[in-house]
Amino acid sequence: MLKDTQKKLFYIGIMDENILQQLKIFYGWNEAIVSNFGTGLINHTWKVMVNDEEFILQKINTHIFKQPELIDDNFKLLSNYFNQYHPDYLFVATVKGLDDEKMININENYFRCFPFIKNSHTIDVVQNPQQAYEAAKQFGKFTSILNEFDAARLNVSLSNFHDLSLRYHQFGKAVINGNGQRISESKNEIQFIQSKESIVKKYENFILHKESKLRVTHHDTKISNVLFDENDKGLCVIDLDTVMPGYFISDIGDMMRTYICPVSEEETDFDKIIVRTDFVKGIQGGYFSEMENELNLFEKDHFLFAGEFLIFMQAIRFLTDYLNNDVYYGKKYEKHNLIRAQNQIQLLHQYQSIVNSEFG
Repeated sequence: MLKDTQKKLFYIGIMDENILQQLKIFYGWNEAIVSNFGTGLINHTWKVMVNDEEFILQKINTHIFKQPELIDDNFKLLSNYFNQYHPDYLFVATVKGLDDEKMININENYFRCFPFIKNSHTIDVVQNPQQAYEAAKQFGKFTSILNEFDAARLNVSLSNFHDLSLRYHQFGKAVINGNGQRISESKNEIQFIQSKESIVKKYENFILHKESKLRVTHHDTKISNVLFDENDKGLCVIDLDTVMPGYFISDIGDMMRTYICPVSEEETDFDKIIVRTDFVKGIQGGYFSEMENELNLFEKDHFLFAGEFLIFMQAIRFLTDYLNNDVYYGKKYEKHNLIRAQNQIQLLHQYQSIVNSEFG
């Protein structure tokens, strides 16, 4: 039987004692020791020990992923492909229940389980260029191995997730219809975003170009979505809920935005916002080690643009949310999303300056 403390940990985010019994029946677990696990902000995650086996249990956040069955279908497609064509790749597939299903719906709460990979760990903050290299290598390897897979077969789990044109349009509406006081006090930031509309045009030209290939793209390439071994060598990528058809600039852009600066978008001291060129080179080296022969010349010419595209889009999203009274990201203090937008604007300044001076 579970101890009371273990039950307490387990029921955080679940809120129904009956769920545990249904999960045990679904997976055939006689007994399970359960504890909170990880630092993820989207899905509730627990580590489960069943006899000598360890698993990762997740409850899918249906406020974000409104159709969990689409994610489940994608996992099945990818798992079948890896099993058939690349059985040696460490693909962390969802665990089957006793009825061969890989996801269980309990009162509109969706759960799935993964094997826990022993002697592995994740990293929350990129600490050196080698880690950036290893992470980029793993994201590149994932896309490269799936180069022959028809990306259009995958479901879109988050519509318009990295659609810069849509985000810029939403920003334009917020400038007209948003909070008047906030619009007034954000005048400089609004003018800056409008002055960079050329980034939107370049993005649109890229995705419409005949040489831009639709690929299997992760779309959430933060460092914590890579498993590392004991020597900090990359093992594989995880957290595949956002794997969808997309363009490589999404993955590179997200790595650039989250790896190259020593501080996050929460930083309020903008003097700390710098671009570490050795981390940029680490991303490029790691990704090209797997994808150089897959990308065409047109795509390679847009490699560094990927950073501009994603940083600019995130600045737009934070500022738009601020003008719309913090309806999407929420806030911890009054000008939280304005500060986040200013942070990303400063990062974009730094990135464009470095790219022009050292990589131009």
